[in-house]
Amino acid sequence: MNVTKSPATMNMGDAQRFASATSSGRSSPALRETPPPTSGVVPANEYYADSTNYVSRHRSIGSSNRPASPLNSSNDPIAHTEAGTKYRRPRRGSHDDKASKPRRFLIDVEETQKLILEQEDTDGDFQITVNDVGPKVITLGTADSAGFNKYDIRGTYMLSNLLQELSLAQDYGRKYVVLDEARLNENPVDRLSRMIRHHFWDGLTRRIDAEGLEMIANDPKNRSKNTAPRIHVPHGEDEVFAYYQNVSLQKPHLKLHVEQLPKVITPEYVQSINEKPGILALAMTKFVDEEGHETLKGVPFVVPGGRFNEMYGWDSYFESLGLLVDGRLELAKGMVDNFVYEIQHYGKILNANRSYYLTRTQPPFLTDMILKVFDRLPFSLELENKQWLQVALTAAIKEYITVWMSQPRYDPESGLTRFYSEGVGMPPETEATHFDHVIKPYADAMGISIEEYSLMYNEGIVNEPDLDNYFKHDRAVRESGHDTTYRLDNCCADIATVDLNSLLYKYEIDIAETIQTIFGDSFETPFFVSYDTSSLAPEDSPATIVHTSAEWFERARIRQERINKYCWNEERGMYFDYDTRLKTMGTYESVTTFYTMWAGVADREKADKMMTMALPLFEVTGGLVSGTEASRGVITLARPNRQWDFPFGWAPHQIVSWMGFEKYGFMEEAKRTCYRWLYTITKSFVDFNGVVPEKFDVVNMTHKVEVEYGNVGVDFKFIPREGFGWMNASYQVGLGYMDRRLRRALGAVMEPSKVFNVRDQNVAELNESLVTQPPDVTTRLVRPHSLRRT
Repeated sequence: MNVTKSPATMNMGDAQRFASATSSGRSSPALRETPPPTSGVVPANEYYADSTNYVSRHRSIGSSNRPASPLNSSNDPIAHTEAGTKYRRPRRGSHDDKASKPRRFLIDVEETQKLILEQEDTDGDFQITVNDVGPKVITLGTADSAGFNKYDIRGTYMLSNLLQELSLAQDYGRKYVVLDEARLNENPVDRLSRMIRHHFWDGLTRRIDAEGLEMIANDPKNRSKNTAPRIHVPHGEDEVFAYYQNVSLQKPHLKLHVEQLPKVITPEYVQSINEKPGILALAMTKFVDEEGHETLKGVPFVVPGGRFNEMYGWDSYFESLGLLVDGRLELAKGMVDNFVYEIQHYGKILNANRSYYLTRTQPPFLTDMILKVFDRLPFSLELENKQWLQVALTAAIKEYITVWMSQPRYDPESGLTRFYSEGVGMPPETEATHFDHVIKPYADAMGISIEEYSLMYNEGIVNEPDLDNYFKHDRAVRESGHDTTYRLDNCCADIATVDLNSLLYKYEIDIAETIQTIFGDSFETPFFVSYDTSSLAPEDSPATIVHTSAEWFERARIRQERINKYCWNEERGMYFDYDTRLKTMGTYESVTTFYTMWAGVADREKADKMMTMALPLFEVTGGLVSGTEASRGVITLARPNRQWDFPFGWAPHQIVSWMGFEKYGFMEEAKRTCYRWLYTITKSFVDFNGVVPEKFDVVNMTHKVEVEYGNVGVDFKFIPREGFGWMNASYQVGLGYMDRRLRRALGAVMEPSKVFNVRDQNVAELNESLVTQPPDVTTRLVRPHSLRRT
């Protein structure tokens, strides 16, 4: 919550730190929904679907004497017989190089698409990219001349946009179309932002109900022989169980299997169903259908995209930031509701809602997610909003106490927390050969194949403690979200990472402030068992417990103290992870040091040091790199690249860092690093047919990466339909940090070195055209005055 309090009110010992953090904007900013920038280009569902909105303002191509009409609309001109005849008239055309008004092109959709692919798509991937070696020019006839006057469409960007627009026209059943040139040479920043807002989010949205099951049940990661769709319903959810059984009867073509989970879910049980995996049920709401019957509907959510076709833990937080920027409040709120459901019925926010993730969580961002949604709920529904917040906050407290403050994740000696996913055997969601290099020595020693040994190990026929230890750490790495990295290789379950403990500090502060400001400093929940209370007999445990802000501020003070004690390196000016087994501070230089600024852990002096000493280690051409090359070490055939190491950059790290920099007043650094990241996305979007991938090599500036999992979001034909969840969000959130000057530079795809060298040299011409314009606040990460709770 964005509330200013004195250190005494906070009941924390470090008054100076809080004063410093407050003065620098430590409190988490909320997102403000504002109208999208006006580019003059409308979404495809308006442009192609509603022809009455796009009647030609020029003379009719069917008759020079007849005015335009809906029957002779700009988006289906050849529907008129005379226009079709005229369009096909074999007459010599003239080349139209000049235009006194915006051009509009008369296009045969199928023939033009075929021509582009034959002439320009030289590598056969159904995309037009900088790697294609065609002439990079297509001649189109203008609509005003009924196709006789010609104009060249040149360059990768305009040709790829043309290919995309033709695909969209086909989606809406158009055989012929009049296409505005503005859709082909649209500013790439506006185009990408528009596609995310109006297309990508919809392409990534799922529901688990009769209408949505067929799409969500598909699991590209399922390597078992049981590929039939299966849904697992929590114990006690009898109404939901009956609903899905009814769906399986009404839609036999789905071949849906409905399973009910036991009350107690153990690692052994989870392993037992790995050969028949399925989607896990999420929250549902009641509604009355068209026939007047009360039924259930799944609460929608966003998936990351590609092979990740389920609701993920920390992905959902970052996706919600983008959704809030784009005005999708109900969708973001629904994702919180689904997380609450997971905590209530599965005991934790899951890595994702598939059966093989039942024992694994992910980095915790729930409290910030709750408060950002709550701050945007309409004030007219104050009572309902407070009730919603009460349920959500109760779930967050339960998760904090039962998951993060309980063993094996909680380390009582250091008072810090680790990632630790309980499990048996090998994680089943990986590629078939992912662990071959690990299993091979053991299989060779027994004289059997890798496949045979893997089966014996998973079934418990062979017992190998070294492998048990390996997979303990491997599961922890997956829970951390940073799978994989040499930072956490074969040690993750022992590591109290600085990012996890910063996130938990944020939980503690968020919960304290909410209890104090919204609930009158008294908040009652059921009694949840943690490390401190696990020894209590059931009869000695109270049914409920009342929480106060003082208690939670004290938790935050203690954690902050321990993070600084075990993780801060004064000499190197940054935070490192702490090894709870070896009882030593780590040495791996990770960009997650900036999580301490996002959460407000660092005091002013430490923040200043990080900006001076740490930021130069991670700031590269394309944004912030995950870790340093020196920490990663030498790469060989036997020691390949890992995707969360140098030279790769990821959206979560960028967003967290921008927010952290802003909180401490480092706006220039926030804008600069943000521009670098948005430039990386924009350049790839322009050069590679609109691609928006999962990650980037931000040093070598490419999305074509050679790592263990490849890249997601790059496999499409003609047009990207989804982008990638948190990459979409980073773009929409990041645009809020761009002032007019930077946004114009980004639209021109100017290299960061040129942008900031010009800025530093204070070139007068650039200042005149760009800097003097008022700031662009389209998507700023600022809590509106009307939403500030005091």
